[in-house]
Formats: sequence, structure tokens, C-alpha cells
Amino acid sequence: MELLSRVLLWKLVLLQGTAVLAFSGPSGPATAGSAVVSEAAVNWAAGGGAVLRCQSPRMVWTQDRLHDHQRVVHWDLSGGGHGPARRLMDMYSAGEQRVYEPRDRGRLLLSPAAFHDGNFSLLILAAEETDEGLYTCNLHHHYCHLYESLAIRLEVTDDPLAAGARWDGEKEVLAVERGAPALLTCVNRAHVWTDRHVEEAQQVVHWDRQPPGVPHDRADRLLDLYASGERRAYGPPFLRDRVTVGADAFARGDFSLRIDRLELADEGTYSCHLHHHYCGLHERRVFHLKVTEPAVEPRPRDSPGNGSSHSSAPGPDPTLARGHSVINVIVPEGRAHFFQQLGYVLATLLLFILLLITVVLATRKRRHRGGYEYSDKKLGKSKGKDVNMAELTVVSGDQTLYRDYKNNILKERAELAHSPLPAKNIDLDKEFRKEYCK
Repeated sequence: MELLSRVLLWKLVLLQGTAVLAFSGPSGPATAGSAVVSEAAVNWAAGGGAVLRCQSPRMVWTQDRLHDHQRVVHWDLSGGGHGPARRLMDMYSAGEQRVYEPRDRGRLLLSPAAFHDGNFSLLILAAEETDEGLYTCNLHHHYCHLYESLAIRLEVTDDPLAAGARWDGEKEVLAVERGAPALLTCVNRAHVWTDRHVEEAQQVVHWDRQPPGVPHDRADRLLDLYASGERRAYGPPFLRDRVTVGADAFARGDFSLRIDRLELADEGTYSCHLHHHYCGLHERRVFHLKVTEPAVEPRPRDSPGNGSSHSSAPGPDPTLARGHSVINVIVPEGRAHFFQQLGYVLATLLLFILLLITVVLATRKRRHRGGYEYSDKKLGKSKGKDVNMAELTVVSGDQTLYRDYKNNILKERAELAHSPLPAKNIDLDKEFRKEYCK
């Protein structure tokens, strides 16, 4: 009956516990992008083989043959006059619990559903002075190589008013009354500690290649590797058949890329992406590959007594390109460039039309102003000659000319030019007689 009351009290304390401390670490939600953990520039000679090293022990695929014993939580106690740290109890994700000290059996309790709800809190039914010290809650995930811990200091006091929890800047300090239950809170609800059904389905490794001048977001995919054994090859045909990754990559955690018969066209940036969605692993390793010309071995000198110093076959032409040639493709400009050039042409044509209109208007205005001056000059030249003024154009009486004159002489000339004159009578008989007398 007493044991049943203690169990009920422990459950009540667990339900009333409101302090939830979340762990910080790589076990959180997986991020969308990969973090660059290394970047290196490598040089390899053309014609040989190149190896780009990409290794991670956290990507080793191991099946769970131990009935899910790859996740475990254990509580340790140090200080309080107990000497070095000692193990109190531990529990595996399958539900198996183990208490190390006989005196602690029945006093220290863990929730059997800890690996389902993420509550790894430790309950001490009746706290004693020997229970004082620094407690650590340790979570280990052997499959994902994750290790996390949380420290709590327990103090036992006889003053009920001194009981309570506080923060000393580094860890929680819990003070409980002697003989009262003590709940050491340890909560971590990350999916890596509560789920175990899709481990092998969320492991993938892929290799990307960026030709020179191409950004990372436009890289070409070369290989996809899955823990289930599936493989997919991509990339250009001249490179697809020459790149390989070991068949036991997930067994050894070695995903190094090997390129056989290296060519000058293989230069570029290669990226190794490691994704373990279950363990929250997202890493990227970058390699800047530069292919150099192979070293030319010096030609052996002929011996002085062989009689000929040019009998060897001619060497290969160094001007010939090795391997596949690189074709430079000129990408046409966009539509914006076309409209820009069209704008230049239209602006030039409009400027030419405006200039032509200006010249035409100026010419017509000049002709209109210079008509009267031309008439005055013509009248001046005809002065002193016998001219019939009636032949000149006479302005009708209903039209009036308004002019400004510099003096009276010009005014008289103008009036004489526009006023009608009497016709001159010529006696033709008299004129003939004069000619005959001559």
C-alpha cells in the first residue's frame, strides 16, 4: 500500500512539473541548407586519376540489431561526499531500466514512456542528506553519434521555506525539504529521441559539379547515393562514365569521389553533400579542382658513338589539345538590350527630323523677308532708263501697304513705284522720219 501511494505521488509530481528545459545542439530540426564544413583547392595532372576525399563517421549505416539499444539515458551523481561521479541508473529506448545501487531501488524512478514523450526526469521519492550533489542527465544516441547532458544541483534542507528552485547562472539549483520527493527535470522532445521508424530512409549523399564561372545554385548533379543501395548518375556523358564512389560507402562512411583519366575539361568546383535527416546532419564539403598539364619526361640523350643524334621518333605536337575541347557558347543578349539599341536609333532619327524642320522654317522666313528688298534693288537699277512704269505691278486701291521709311526719298520712290503713270504717246511716223533722215 505504501509503494502504491508513492507511485501515485510520483505521477502527480510529474503532471504538476511545469519546468521544461530544451537542449541546444544538432538534434534540432534539420535546416534546409547545408553548412560548409571544409573547402579546399586541389591540383591533379591530366591523364591520371583524382580522388576528392569526403568522409564522415556519422553517416555510417548500421542496422539496429540490438533491439533499439542505440538510444540510452543515464543519470550520474557527483559531489556530496560520495567521491568520484557514480552511475545511478540508466534506461534504453526499448524500456529496459537498470539501477546500480541496491539502496536506490524503489527510490529512483524514470518514466517508462520517456522515449515516447521526451520526459527523462528523475524522481527521488524521499530526499536525504546523502542525496545532495550534482546530478547530470546524459542522453546518448550511438547511431547518430549524439551526446547531450544537463546538470542540476540538489540541496536538502530542514527549512520548508527554503525549498524551491533557482538559477545560479549555469545550472538549476533545487532545494527540497528532508523526506520530501524531489523531481529533477530533464526534458528533450526532439524527434531524434522519440522517433525510430524512418532512420534508413532519410540518409542521402550527392555530388555536384560547377563548371568555371557557374554559381552554386546552378550546379550540375553528378551522383545520388542512398543508404538503401540505390544510386543515380547524372552529369555530361564525357564525365558520367569516369566518376565512381565506393560500393561500401555507407558501411565505412567514405564517400570520396574518384575521377579516372582526368582531362582539362574536368576543371571546376565539386561539392559533396551529406544529409542525414533523421540525425539532423546537413554538411557540405567543397573542392576546387584544377587540372594541370602532365609533366613531360626529358628525352634521353643519344650516346656519342651511335652515329645519329636525330634518329628518335618526333614527339607529340604540344599545340594539340588533350581530351575534349571546350566550346565557348556566346549567349545572345536579352530583350532589354534590343529595346535599348532601338531607342538609340529612334532618338537619332527624331533629332534629324527636328533639325530638318528647323532648316526649312528658317529658309522660308528668310525668303519672305527678302522679297521687298529685292523689289527696291530692282527699281534702283532701272533708274535713268526709258521704262514704261505701267508695265510694273500696280497694287490695287483697296490694298494698303504699311511701311516704315528711313527718310522722305525712300518714301517718294515707293510711292512712285506703286502709283499709276499716264501712258506715253509715241508718234511712229515721226520716229520713222528721223531714222530716214539719218
